[in-house]
Amino acid sequence: MNAFMQDSDAFAWYLERDPTLRSTIVGVAWFERSPDWDEFVTKIDRATQLIPMFRQCVVEPPGRIATPRWTNDANFDLTWHVRRIESPAPHTPATVLELARNAAMTAFDHAHPLWEFTLVERLEGGRAALVMKVHHALTDGIGGMQLALELFDLEAEAPLRVSTPDASGAGGPDTRALIPDSLAWDWGRAIALVSRATAAAAPSIWNAARHPIVAAGEAIETARSIARTLAPANETLSPIMKERSVARHLDLIEVRLDDLKRAAVSTGGSLNDGFMAAVTGGLRHYHEHHGEPVDELRVTFPISIRKPGDAPGGNHITLIRFAVPVADADPASRVRAMGRLCRAARDERSLRYTGAIAGTLNLLPRSVIGGMLKHIDFLASDIPGFSFPVYLAGARMERYVAFGPTTGTSVNFSLLSYDGTCCIGISVDTAAIADPQMLVECVRKGFEEVLDLGGAHEPARQPLRETVSAPTVPARRKSRTTLPLG
Repeated sequence: MNAFMQDSDAFAWYLERDPTLRSTIVGVAWFERSPDWDEFVTKIDRATQLIPMFRQCVVEPPGRIATPRWTNDANFDLTWHVRRIESPAPHTPATVLELARNAAMTAFDHAHPLWEFTLVERLEGGRAALVMKVHHALTDGIGGMQLALELFDLEAEAPLRVSTPDASGAGGPDTRALIPDSLAWDWGRAIALVSRATAAAAPSIWNAARHPIVAAGEAIETARSIARTLAPANETLSPIMKERSVARHLDLIEVRLDDLKRAAVSTGGSLNDGFMAAVTGGLRHYHEHHGEPVDELRVTFPISIRKPGDAPGGNHITLIRFAVPVADADPASRVRAMGRLCRAARDERSLRYTGAIAGTLNLLPRSVIGGMLKHIDFLASDIPGFSFPVYLAGARMERYVAFGPTTGTSVNFSLLSYDGTCCIGISVDTAAIADPQMLVECVRKGFEEVLDLGGAHEPARQPLRETVSAPTVPARRKSRTTLPLG
């Protein structure tokens, strides 16, 4: 693994100069009972030895002469990253989401590796939960699921796996070598870039000579694609979801995986198309509830560029922004529209230039990048999870949900499938959406509209229904926070 961040990882890192753009992922797993603590700690220790980034900190070279560098934490202390607490009263899942909400709003301590796991025990019914906080520069959603394979087992009594400690993790780097190493990294990247360009130039020149009109057309389309990727967003399309802050509300909705797939397939779509159609339907209901109907909203749509040989760690995604129709009341029509738009996004020619684009953006002032991201209305991400039950240190996992960063948008919708259920984690910026309960209810209706296409017998559910008072947040309307488990 490279000691220096790739440009896409560095992009997530630099964003945090603005707290509203923090790239923090929070995952929550609920278990039927508490995992065996000693075995759990052993598993975590083993995983951090196999994946060195979990024992590394980030150091920035002076003047940005190179991207930030992963460096071994000479004082790595596993007990700082892995905590064990007793659930506060009333010991319901709602208290777990409150802990997760606080984690999502709190910045990382950059003196330590960028992750924290908290086991919450003595929930009602003897259950437990694991709150996992990870920086996006450390991994993306798919990478996170790959990393989870190092922790979870396929059976309750699985033998404990052992590993040989990674000796390369002992001791930190010589900081005196940071500048020469950075210059060497830049020089190596420059040579690699020239080599790739030279290798691609000969066939490109040959093809251009043989088919000049086709080559010119392809060059123009590539330029247009890059322009679409970099196009500034000067204002939100939503007339009501406009403010941004670090305040968060977390909630979730559950639907059966087969029901959502069947509904999407009935109109020629995919699971992701059904998910996007449900979310946009919910946003339509929300805007109509406030008497502010809207035709389109702008979405940030993460696209995985992870290749089979890539290591689990790292941020192997690119963010594509585009407008999606919201006013259409026909769920089947929305599924088809989402299919067309998402396929077009995945086919963007700019995707092959993700690294170069991220490197260019990293050179721009943060105010410019922040201004672009804060005018995107929402973020939606579909993460394939486990299709089978898994266990952690003897305890069966019952529910697994991801709460992704809003990255400057008003709300992040993250679908993570687990053992036949889709958990849709909803992370709301409460300055943009001061009545998150109403938003969640509207999105639930959006899912039910889509599920009806497949004749689903079970509606979309909010599995955690206990209501607790929310902290005061700057907002246009007073609200209370509904935490969905119970």
